[in-house]
Amino acid sequence: MELANQIFFIVFSLIGLGLFLSALYQYRANRASGFSIYWPLSVGIFSLSSFSFGIALWIHQFFLTIANTSFIVSVFVLIFVYRSWNQRPFTKIQTIVLWLIPVFIFFLYDYLRAMPDSFKYRVALITITQELLLVWQIWELRKYYKVDRTIVVKWLIFLTAFTLLGETCRTLWILIGSAQTNFFLYAQDALALTLLWIGYGSTILVYVALGSFYLEKQTQKESQIANDLKTIKEENQKISELLKEKERLIYGLMKANKTAATGALSASIAHELNQPLGASNLNIQFLKMKLEKGVLNPDLGKEILDSLEQDNKRAATIVKSLRSIFTEGASNAQEVLLGDLIAKVLDIVKPELKSKNIQIQLRVDDGLVIKVNSAEIEQVILNLLNNAIQALANSGTLQRRIAMEAIRDGKSVQLSVSDNGSGVPGDFKSQLFELLSTTKQTGMGLGLWLCKHIVSRYGGSIQYEDAVTGGARFVIKLPQAY
Repeated sequence: MELANQIFFIVFSLIGLGLFLSALYQYRANRASGFSIYWPLSVGIFSLSSFSFGIALWIHQFFLTIANTSFIVSVFVLIFVYRSWNQRPFTKIQTIVLWLIPVFIFFLYDYLRAMPDSFKYRVALITITQELLLVWQIWELRKYYKVDRTIVVKWLIFLTAFTLLGETCRTLWILIGSAQTNFFLYAQDALALTLLWIGYGSTILVYVALGSFYLEKQTQKESQIANDLKTIKEENQKISELLKEKERLIYGLMKANKTAATGALSASIAHELNQPLGASNLNIQFLKMKLEKGVLNPDLGKEILDSLEQDNKRAATIVKSLRSIFTEGASNAQEVLLGDLIAKVLDIVKPELKSKNIQIQLRVDDGLVIKVNSAEIEQVILNLLNNAIQALANSGTLQRRIAMEAIRDGKSVQLSVSDNGSGVPGDFKSQLFELLSTTKQTGMGLGLWLCKHIVSRYGGSIQYEDAVTGGARFVIKLPQAY
C-alpha cells in the first residue's frame, strides 16, 4: 500500500509538471496581455510538492516538510492569482507579511515531524491552514464572479468548495473519527486515503479549469482584436470610398473653374491622401492575415502599429502642407539638407520599389542645403518617384531603374529623377504641368501641377526632358541656402 501511495504521488507530480509547462507557455506568449505569473508558479510548486511526497520514504523524511510546505504555498499563491483578477494586488508590506505564513508552517511542521506520534497534529496543521486559504480563495472568486459570470469561474468556485469540503471531512476523520492510532501518510485507513486522493484530484481539476480560463481570455482578446481590425478596415474602406466620391465631385467642379484655389486645395488633399491611406490598408490586411493564422507576435504587432502611426502622421502632414500652399503668409521654411529629405522619401517608397523589382541609382552631393518647408519638398520628391514607379510598372521594361541625382549647379541645387520606362507622349509634353492634365487612366492631373506650384514658391523651377535611357526625366532647380 505504501508503494502504491508513493507511485500515486509521482503520477500527480508528472500531471502537475505537464500543467506547469502548459501554463508557462501561455504566460510567456501572453505576458504583455496581463497574464499572471502566479498561475504557472502555483502549479509548478504543486508538482514539486507531489514529487517530494513521492520520494520522502525512499530518501529522507525531511522531504515531508518540503512537500507539505510546498503544498500550502501552491494553495496560497492561488490567492494572488484571484486577487489579480479583481485588480486588488497586495502591497509590498502585505506580501512580505503574508509570505511569513509558509515560513512559519515550514519550521512548525519540521518541529512536529521530529516528535513521536505527531501525525494527527501535522495533518491538522496542514489541512486547517489549507481550509482557511480555500475559504479566502472562494471569497475572491465570488467577488470576481460578480463582474465575469462565466461557466469557468462558476466551475472554479464549485471545485474549490468541493476541495474545502473534502479536506474538512479528512481533518475531522483523522482527529476524531478514525480509530487508528499508529499511522502515517503512506499507511492511513481507507476513508482517510480516499479523502486525500479526492482532494488531490479536485486540485488538479482546479488547475485544468485555470488553464481553460486563461485560454478563454486569450481567445476573447484575439476575437476583440479581429473585430476591432474589421471595424478599422470597414471605416478605412468608407473613407476611401468617400475620398473617391470627393475626387469625382471636385473633378467636376474644377472642370468648370480651373482657377478656383479652394477647389484645387480640396482636390490636392484627396489625391495626396490616397498614398498613406493605401499604405494603411495594406498594413491592416497584413495584420488581419497574421491574426487569422495565429502567428502574430508582440514585436511584429508593434512594428505594424508603428507603420500605421507613421502613415497617419504623414496624412496629417500632407493636409497641413497643402493648406499652407494655398494660403498667404510664411511657409515655415527652414534650412535642411536635401540628402536627408531624399533618404526619408526613399524609406517611404522602399516596399513598393521592392515589390515591383525596381532598382534605385542614387547620387547625392554632400552639404546641399536649401531653405524650404521640408514636408512640401518631400511631397514633390514623392510625387516624382511615384510617377516613375507607375510608369515602369505599366511598361514592358524588364530591368527597371530609377536614377536620382542631386548636385550643385552654380548658386543652385539641381535634383533630377529619371526612369527607363516609355516616357511621355510627344503631344502631351506641352501641357504636362497644367492643372487637370494627365496621361493616367486613374488620376486627376494634380501631381505635377502641385510640384510646380511648390517649387515656384521657393524661387525654383521644374522641367521635363526625355531621358537618355528613353524614359522620362524631371529636373528641379532650387536656390542654395548659402
